[in-house]
Amino acid sequence: MFSKIAAVAAVLLALPLAPAPAFARQLRSEPLSMAAAVDLLPSAAESRTGYQRTSFKHWVDADRDGCSTRAEVLIDESRVQPTIEPGCKVTAGQWYSFYDGVTVTAPGGLDIDHMVPLAEAWDSGASAWTPERREAYANDLAAESSLVAVTARTNRSKADQDPADWLPPLLDARCAYTADWIATKLRWKLAVDDRERAALAEIAAGCGRESITYEAAP
Repeated sequence: MFSKIAAVAAVLLALPLAPAPAFARQLRSEPLSMAAAVDLLPSAAESRTGYQRTSFKHWVDADRDGCSTRAEVLIDESRVQPTIEPGCKVTAGQWYSFYDGVTVTAPGGLDIDHMVPLAEAWDSGASAWTPERREAYANDLAAESSLVAVTARTNRSKADQDPADWLPPLLDARCAYTADWIATKLRWKLAVDDRERAALAEIAAGCGRESITYEAAP
């Protein structure tokens, strides 16, 4: 994948590496089996009372580099050097939608999917967050599993459903997808209800080789 910071990679490699602060190391989990990770998820009943999509301000330019969150994901996930026009408008590249195994070259055919949809996050605990934390969640570029470029068709078929009701149509993607879902919920301390937990546990039982690491959100 190509990143917009690739141009400075050589400079960064030349710099001495400082050890990560102790507090940062403590925030990153050790590799967990999927079953063990499911056991760590908090339990709570879900409620969508008061939910509005506008409660999560998204596709912002958090680092003020001229590129929105959507553009940042497109640039980072393109498998070739993307074409970027003035205003950080991504017009071409090559993206692999792992939900359905489709390769896309025109970004207009892609949605940026929140691994755990905004409505599901609200149901699972984000309703109690501040607007600032919901914005951070909706634009989370610090964890690869949080946001993913996929075909608009599959993203819209998923909508706001959890793995009890929707899994990627590509069978080979389901273990990785579920692992990313669990990692995202753990990262943001989002809860699961009984039905969701049962579905995750059942999927995990068939994904013995999949492991999960996550870093707690700030």
